[in-house]
Amino acid sequence: MKEIDPKTPIWKLTVGEFMEISKGASSEKKYEYGLKGLAKILGCSVSKASEVKSSGILNEAIIQNGNIIIIDKYKALELFGKK
Repeated sequence: MKEIDPKTPIWKLTVGEFMEISKGASSEKKYEYGLKGLAKILGCSVSKASEVKSSGILNEAIIQNGNIIIIDKYKALELFGKK
């Protein structure tokens, strides 16, 4: 692997160098939104996701402001696995 200077402008990179750098960038989303998103993370129904959220197990992984809920996927799975 060729060492690329972080100060190198993108337009000076070859296609190979750009692809090598792009491999490091994760395209997977880190956050899910709402109870539907939590249900998707846990692989359960929305009503069960609501119960889990209300239990307080995932409080460290959930940010809520009014009706808006943001869940850190990795933190939620880590906390859920501990219980």
